[in-house]
Amino acid sequence: MTSQFSSLKEMQTAIEEVLPKQCELTKCEVEGPQVVLYLKNIKAFYEDRNLLTKLASRVRKKITLRSDSSVLLPPEEALNKIKALVPPDAGINEIKFDTAFNEVVIEAHKPGVVIGKGGLVLKSIVLETGWNPRVLRSPTSPSEVVRAIRASLLHAGEDRKKFLVNLGKKMLVPSMPCDWVKVTALGGFREVGRSCTLLQTPKSNILVDCGLNVDSSDPARMYPYLNSMGMALDQIDAVILTHAHLDHSGFIPFLYAYGYEGPLYCTPATRDLTVLLLQDCINVMNGEGKGSPYGEKDIKKMLSHTITREYGEVTDVTPEVRFTFYNAGHILGSSQVHLHVGEGLHNLVITGDFKYGRTKLLDPADTRFPRVETLIMESTYGGSHDMQPPIEEGAAKIARVVRQTMERRGKVLIPVFSVGRSQEIMLILEEQFREDMGLKVYIDGMSKEASGIHTVYPEYLRHNIQRRILQNDSPFDKPLFSNVVPKNRKDIAESDDPAVILAPSGMLTGGSSVEFLKLLAHDERNSIIFVGYQSATSLGRKIQMGSKEVPVINDKNKLDTLKVNLQVETADAFSGHSDRNQLMAYVRALRPKPSRIINIHGDEAKCDDLSRSLSRMMHIDARAPMNLDSTRLK
Repeated sequence: MTSQFSSLKEMQTAIEEVLPKQCELTKCEVEGPQVVLYLKNIKAFYEDRNLLTKLASRVRKKITLRSDSSVLLPPEEALNKIKALVPPDAGINEIKFDTAFNEVVIEAHKPGVVIGKGGLVLKSIVLETGWNPRVLRSPTSPSEVVRAIRASLLHAGEDRKKFLVNLGKKMLVPSMPCDWVKVTALGGFREVGRSCTLLQTPKSNILVDCGLNVDSSDPARMYPYLNSMGMALDQIDAVILTHAHLDHSGFIPFLYAYGYEGPLYCTPATRDLTVLLLQDCINVMNGEGKGSPYGEKDIKKMLSHTITREYGEVTDVTPEVRFTFYNAGHILGSSQVHLHVGEGLHNLVITGDFKYGRTKLLDPADTRFPRVETLIMESTYGGSHDMQPPIEEGAAKIARVVRQTMERRGKVLIPVFSVGRSQEIMLILEEQFREDMGLKVYIDGMSKEASGIHTVYPEYLRHNIQRRILQNDSPFDKPLFSNVVPKNRKDIAESDDPAVILAPSGMLTGGSSVEFLKLLAHDERNSIIFVGYQSATSLGRKIQMGSKEVPVINDKNKLDTLKVNLQVETADAFSGHSDRNQLMAYVRALRPKPSRIINIHGDEAKCDDLSRSLSRMMHIDARAPMNLDSTRLK
């Protein structure tokens, strides 16, 4: 696993032994986990189709090619060439030049047309301009977050290049023996929220997730136990993020605010959704007077240190550890993390949040890995009675409640998580009511931006949804859906027209769902449908369990009592988490079988229940450690 080269010069010598001299190698750099070769004659490189494979095999890293700066066409001249080479139906939105990386960034509605059959158009761009094309998909409707992320990364090009090169140098170290590995529970063990796991070897310190408990205002329960690590933040080698939800991502900018300078690894979709949720988190915390533990500049620093990886792409994260992302089926871009430690010393999978069941939006979680000795898996619905109905039953229930409420000329409030559940419910409503011109569906909060990000990354979605987006028939952009302007919330609630309102947060812990609840709760014509997990102390759980009077903060920022007269319903089929049967089925389907399971991310009783059942039924050593426990895996 450790690099076979002790210096960059030694690596370059090995590359030159394979690379034909006519390619004219001018520079070899290690940028984070990849090796970049700068050539004066890329055309000569293309003459051997197997050359890239030979080089990657020689250095055991991903190889990226770039033209030497001396052979690049001036940007204005290159721009005209690119416009002539790319077919007009590509729908180019923007072309920008990233001089730090000798790349041209081409944003288009049809990236496949820019790439061309077999990459022919991209190859032509390289040969005729020298610039290395990076093709990005435009969202089907404008997205401020996507635009801001892409602009920020372009602006930070020089600093990002320095960071990646410095990181690459750290990977070129002499081989060291690795004879133990342990994990420490820093958050999310026997609880839901502030997920954070520390993986350690003799020379590596890696965090997997670093989240907030958004359901708590008590700092002792809100943040991970980072002070128990026994090390400064700058001693962390890397952070790996499974997905964007704040209980997994919400404390990462804090690391960058207080000394961490290393990489954050995640999928491209997770990166964009994380920035969206973190910006909203800052606004909510500051708006509620709590104050945020980090600021906008820390999110930007996190973004500039983010290295994206796709599913199945093996990546060296330290000289002792490499990881691979696999589909988790939870939300867009969500990942299970397979970690290979040492030269075959130990393999573990951290599932993050995962769904091993059918949804409208995503494929089920992957169950096949190269090797697995230890499985660290979520247990949110691990209790023996945690069963979810089929998705068809949930869809029928939503349609039934909406139609009943429409007959009463009422409104249906559906509290949703902006990322994942919102898009799932939009698909259900679009399927059930696309021909019903008498219904309006209002989308509030971040759901519009989140849906836009979904259209940037259709490759993560189920094939039928992916195909619709690629055919310019995105289900998220239909006339059925209207976006809410905050000042119009009262008008929507008091209107005589029936409507469905999708509003965050999904547990009524804040956000516009609470604002709409205050406006709608008194009227028995209205309904509320819960479609996601409600934590034990949340306002959503209180209403779900039948409370007719609940505490809320009024317009004067004082505690008030809200009478709940509306119809209360739950549609369990839409959780992004696996239910008890799916959790057990996932373990049965795992190949190969782990010898140890650690259950996390669930209430204490559910983690214990699932561990006992797995031990008894699967004959696997399963346990549910507490926060601050350390477990030696090898």
